[in-house]
Amino acid sequence: MKKGALLLTISLYVFVSVLTFSFFVQNAVGGEPVLSKGQTVYVPIYSHIIVGEGKRKIPFDLSTNLSIRNTDPKNPITIARVEYYDSHGDHVKDFITESLLIKPMGSKYFFISQSDTSGGWGANYIIKWESEKEVNEPIIESITFGARGAHSISFVSRGKAIKE
Repeated sequence: MKKGALLLTISLYVFVSVLTFSFFVQNAVGGEPVLSKGQTVYVPIYSHIIVGEGKRKIPFDLSTNLSIRNTDPKNPITIARVEYYDSHGDHVKDFITESLLIKPMGSKYFFISQSDTSGGWGANYIIKWESEKEVNEPIIESITFGARGAHSISFVSRGKAIKE
């Protein structure tokens, strides 16, 4: 193996090891579950990102799955709102017209296709959920993916409560 290829392999191995270690440390630290009767949650998403350099910058279109997971083993939660906003903060669309019930340990997802660039690079969801009893906070995150030729990009963005 050539010296440059060996160095690249070692660098890639170290990078992946650090990334994996930091993922497990981040997810292992927690403590007591946070209980709530409801929240409004902001979830960042990206209908595209800009790739390239200088004058060769181009948009790389992405698709997004919004995942809402009820982590409470005994109680349902109700999704009252799922709204989509663009980079300018303008409302693009509502994903539900009436409340949705998610059973204990159940999930719902919403999808934006790679060809839908209406949100722009700074798009977001606003999700309003509620429960009759205090429950474990749901996990609300977006899984973003895009592919072009032999290149692909994927990442996860976790929601953040902005109002209770």
